[in-house]
Amino acid sequence: MTAKGLKRLLNFWPPFLFSGIRVEHISDDWRHARVRLKLRWYNRNYVGTQYGGNLFSMTDPFWMILVLERLGRDYIVWDRAAEIRFVAPGRGDVIAEFDISDALLNTLRTGVAEHGKVLHWCETPIVDARSGDTIAVVRKQLYVKLKPSRSVRSDLATAELAEHQ
Repeated sequence: MTAKGLKRLLNFWPPFLFSGIRVEHISDDWRHARVRLKLRWYNRNYVGTQYGGNLFSMTDPFWMILVLERLGRDYIVWDRAAEIRFVAPGRGDVIAEFDISDALLNTLRTGVAEHGKVLHWCETPIVDARSGDTIAVVRKQLYVKLKPSRSVRSDLATAELAEHQ
């Protein structure tokens, strides 16, 4: 799938569509994404500000998807843990941006090469679209490892068949 295709798909994905979440941009090289959450009558909380669940949701798939696309299909990338810290009430539209740096990719590749897998925390500030003030900070822990090679899988399958004969 292309970055443009994923953007279109996510913008019509019901959890985003019905929450006011809009993917504004995913770069063709999978290094950057920008997501906006519009404050609407149907997605406000009891006191009229951004609903915390939507703030959390707007960040959900991006670290995992961008890192997976940058590392390539030889890797397994999962979200393992997540947390949100609310800083100020969101009284208008908010934005979250995700940037995948060479340093991050090198850290992940090195960790996998040295330890077989790596757990790494990524952080995203959610900011007020007008003022740039931080509304919340979301942290996601990624689990990254290499997929077993196809030749290893093939050897295992052959060995398993031999055992059952």
